[in-house]
Amino acid sequence: MALTVIGLDKSTSKDLSNDLNVLLANLQLYYQNLRGVHWNVRGSQFFQLHAKFEELYLDAQERVDEVAERILTLGGTPLHTFEDYIKESSIKAGKNVSDGNKTVELVLDSIQKLLKIEREILEKSGELNDEGTNAMMSDFIAFQEKTAWMLKAFLGEK
Repeated sequence: MALTVIGLDKSTSKDLSNDLNVLLANLQLYYQNLRGVHWNVRGSQFFQLHAKFEELYLDAQERVDEVAERILTLGGTPLHTFEDYIKESSIKAGKNVSDGNKTVELVLDSIQKLLKIEREILEKSGELNDEGTNAMMSDFIAFQEKTAWMLKAFLGEK
């Protein structure tokens, strides 16, 4: 069995890199949507949401970098064109969303899609003994679960 530089099976690492590229594409759309709602949100909750969306897009920007670097660590090549991101992403671009509740709904929907992908990667990385990817996914999931709960609370939902 051929091993990567970090001692993982090259074949399974390639598969995991492909999954991480799907996550990367979705994170890029999520990030861009956050930038859009940060700039365009309107209404009585502007100040609160404007600041929250900035916090979230700064976090997303870091996650994009972490995922791309993990792909490289596993021996893969991170996607890096918008064409690829759009093709691989289940998150759709949120165009001209400015109503406070609709911006939160867009972000919440995106987080729910990210969580699904991250949980699948977490399960696979656990089976492959890839602790680096596993720890990253655990951290991402914990943060996004809390964010999802807060966004649901903001919308007045349980």
